Amino acid sequence: MKKLIWIGCLSYLVIGIAHVVGGSILEQLIDHYGLTYKDGGQWIMNQFLGFLVGVILAPSITARIGKRGAVLIALGALTLSEAAYSLLLPWGWMLAVAPLAGFGFGMTEAVVGAMIIDLAKGKASAMSRLETFFGVGALIIPVAAAYLIAQNVWQVSFPILAALSGVTFVLWLTMSFGKLDEQIGFQPPKAAVSSSMEQGTAGARTGIFGYPRTALPFLLLSAAFFMIYVGMEMSFSNYLPSLLIERSQVNESSAAAALSLFWATMVFGRIFAGTLAEKMGYAKYLFIATGGATIVFALMALMGQLSWMLFFVALSGLFFSGIFGIALVYANALIPGMTERTTSLLVACGGLGGAIFPRVTGWFMDRYDGGVTLWYVSVLVLIMLLVLGAMLVLGRGQSQRRDAVRNR
Repeated sequence: MKKLIWIGCLSYLVIGIAHVVGGSILEQLIDHYGLTYKDGGQWIMNQFLGFLVGVILAPSITARIGKRGAVLIALGALTLSEAAYSLLLPWGWMLAVAPLAGFGFGMTEAVVGAMIIDLAKGKASAMSRLETFFGVGALIIPVAAAYLIAQNVWQVSFPILAALSGVTFVLWLTMSFGKLDEQIGFQPPKAAVSSSMEQGTAGARTGIFGYPRTALPFLLLSAAFFMIYVGMEMSFSNYLPSLLIERSQVNESSAAAALSLFWATMVFGRIFAGTLAEKMGYAKYLFIATGGATIVFALMALMGQLSWMLFFVALSGLFFSGIFGIALVYANALIPGMTERTTSLLVACGGLGGAIFPRVTGWFMDRYDGGVTLWYVSVLVLIMLLVLGAMLVLGRGQSQRRDAVRNR
């Protein structure tokens, strides 16, 4: 199991880089191609549309060729697309390749995440470890990008990611996981297929897509929460360098490095997020983290000085650090027996948010100033808190129903 978790961590490191690399060098891409922020938002949106497709298809692909086969397809797509980016193709081709990149890191995230939630004993701690490495990847690339920008070779960011993705592909292809090989191999285990078929048949009689009807309101609110969270986080992280350049007049390499501050506090927070959530309870942890983030973003929109901006950027990373992973574990805990489908659905909704909201954020950046854009992001965080409140209320009822079924 340890070997599986560590290669899962490496995979999340790669997709962490893939998520953030675009935002780290977005200013340079815009200058190189002579684009607007809206055009840059279209490129990011195309990636997340591919992400959405990859996540939605993950359960069916896994059912046909096994978990390892699905991860190999995903990492192969990511490697090829980043290699294509390295050539700095005409902009139309960059937009065409973007969905393939999103497909790669989206399916990797969904399959590996579901695998760990399903097989690991300490689910919150294991997911926090994966999310920590995601954060490490998101932290490394802005630092590397800042150096590459200063050296005027920013485009080297793409081949670095292609190489890391290729190495991870080879490790998934060649490594043995002992007793777990049957469960994560190139064919789904017979027991899992049989169980899945029975579950689907029962679900067709009792609910939608295999879910009990009583779980659907909670599931829909969870989906909305993930859509807003990922859309907001991707908007903020991808446009943070641009916001700092416009609002605080820092240079491009310093702005890219400031993004690392956000991810550094994310990584630090994720080291402790799983342990904290298990001690406090998932619901309490999520409410405190989201409430804190709401206050921090309101203050960030009010204060534009560089020192205050950097302080609030660091705090936002701490508050956001465990939200995604703990919310994923929380939702799966309240809808047992549907791990792969629930994980894919919620990550897909996150991908939908990641496709839509950065595009809207790019429109705000073009039409208004950075201050207005920050208020827009702050409103998204507030809406996220309100959705979470409703989700936690329904979650309490869902938990009582789950416990009643277990005690029969």
